[in-house]
Amino acid sequence: MAERPEDLNLPNAVITRIIKEALPDGVNVSKEARRAISQAASVFVLYATSCANNFAMKAKRKTLNAGDVLAAMEEMEFERFMEPLREALEVYKKGQKGKKEVSEQKRKDKEKKTDSENDKSREEEEEEERMEEEPEAENEVGEEEVEN
Repeated sequence: MAERPEDLNLPNAVITRIIKEALPDGVNVSKEARRAISQAASVFVLYATSCANNFAMKAKRKTLNAGDVLAAMEEMEFERFMEPLREALEVYKKGQKGKKEVSEQKRKDKEKKTDSENDKSREEEEEEERMEEEPEAENEVGEEEVEN
């Protein structure tokens, strides 16, 4: 686990970016306010994780899933976040599915390329073998003529 309480805080760069996205342009936030928001966000995340972990433990699982987090949000009485969370989860799942399809296509393309290269290599090897065999065959014919 974390050695110091500060280790549980979210990264300052992330907090700053979220604050900037949430506020209109030209609004400045003091360093102390950013720190307070960061600590509050960290406490929220830890609390939500703890509640979600309770749901996973009740189901005799060690891995938290999206259902656990959604149930935790409901238990924590943050129902107003349920719909945006579901929408974000759907977007995430679609993105992951798209990434999976892209990587699967890349893998298939790579296999085709490898198979194609292997076929070319085999054809080149066979051609080289034929080239090596042809001079030997000509030499044998020439030797037979000399003997006659």
